[in-house]
Amino acid sequence: MNFGKKLAALAVAGLALVGTAACSNGGSSSSSTSDTNKIPKVTKKTTVVFWHGMQGQQETTLKKLAKEFEAKNSNIKIKLEQQGDYDNLQAKLTSTMQSPKNLPTITQAYPGWLQSAAKNKMLVNLTPYINNKEVGWGSVAASEIKQGMLDGAQINGTQYGIPFNKSIEVLIYNPDMLKKYGITKVPSTNAELKQAAQTIYQKSNHKVVGAGFDNLNNYYVLGMKNEGQNFSNKVDFTGKESSRVLDYFVKGEKAGYFRMPGSDKYLYVPFTNQKLAMFVTSSSTETWIKQAAKKDFKYEIAPLPGKYTMQQGTDIYMFSHASAMEKAAAFKFMKFLSSKENQIKWAKETGYIPVNEDATKSAEYKENKEFMLPAKLEDILSTNSLYSVPVIKNSNAVFSELKPIMQSILSAAQKDRNVNSAIKTGKTKFDAAWKQ
Repeated sequence: MNFGKKLAALAVAGLALVGTAACSNGGSSSSSTSDTNKIPKVTKKTTVVFWHGMQGQQETTLKKLAKEFEAKNSNIKIKLEQQGDYDNLQAKLTSTMQSPKNLPTITQAYPGWLQSAAKNKMLVNLTPYINNKEVGWGSVAASEIKQGMLDGAQINGTQYGIPFNKSIEVLIYNPDMLKKYGITKVPSTNAELKQAAQTIYQKSNHKVVGAGFDNLNNYYVLGMKNEGQNFSNKVDFTGKESSRVLDYFVKGEKAGYFRMPGSDKYLYVPFTNQKLAMFVTSSSTETWIKQAAKKDFKYEIAPLPGKYTMQQGTDIYMFSHASAMEKAAAFKFMKFLSSKENQIKWAKETGYIPVNEDATKSAEYKENKEFMLPAKLEDILSTNSLYSVPVIKNSNAVFSELKPIMQSILSAAQKDRNVNSAIKTGKTKFDAAWKQ
């Protein structure tokens, strides 16, 4: 199944979970022709404030694209305001919603972060902008944005977001290290990953950890999905499926052949220092590997062991407090970022997946030598089905809570403390988060 079809299937599955009947035009009467005609042309100097969480090469590329946009749109100034990492960005958005006029014009965000904003009419339905030929494309079809990704940027069936920086989880490994320790086949199942990790750890005399998992939230959610359970309040944290998911990682952490991020925060650090042979991470981590590794360092990318991979990355949302001119200018910038040309630039320099269908299919993207992902993408997506955290009540809060829960459980295993007690505490926090 190709990328577009997989994303469409993902959208259908996700919408079934949230019980909505979203359609491509956002399902709102505000998409009428009269509404699209109300969007003004940008005829005077206008500033668009954009909050984001991009760092390193990603931030550098975003600044470059903003400058290119300004050069083509002399009336518009893009004021980029970096808010730290995603956690800091989410916290800033949440706190500022108490004073909506202090929110930016647009922001990067996951849809789950903005459920209350949508409920309280703080967000702009973007369908009229999409359908407007001056600032948008004239129609959804003309946008060339992957339909599944557009659907994923909806909240309760309304098109509040435009996809921007998207990634998937992959297995990144050191081929020389696998060869050195006698691993002749790249792991394609969890059983194979465990066996290979144990072998590497033992044969290296415990100097090299076999495998790791960068995102603990994703580890649990995908683990449960592979067990046949969608992420919802029906998940029993101490049930048999959950116990299998937790036990797999706990045993590896306790024995030393698996590891989670510690003080290094992200596993590309021990990986590029050749203290870790393989790790599950976002495809966008390639950017950081390239920056941290020595010139002759080798790495490869493979599909995630298991049936599913996580589709992640943020969308861009617009706040309703902005003036009509600011909204029009902001959407012109959103359109600019999602174009074929700029999505190829963005992907080539950051490692993210293009949201533009034509960009993904282009030879320029597929033949990109800067990153491993473009040449591997079709293979990965023919192996792994895409999954994302459903936008349902409290799902974002529970997903965020999973990280400290998993850290506590794995730390207990690492330090020979009472793991069962940590799991019971985790269940209490997990269940409570669903009931907030």
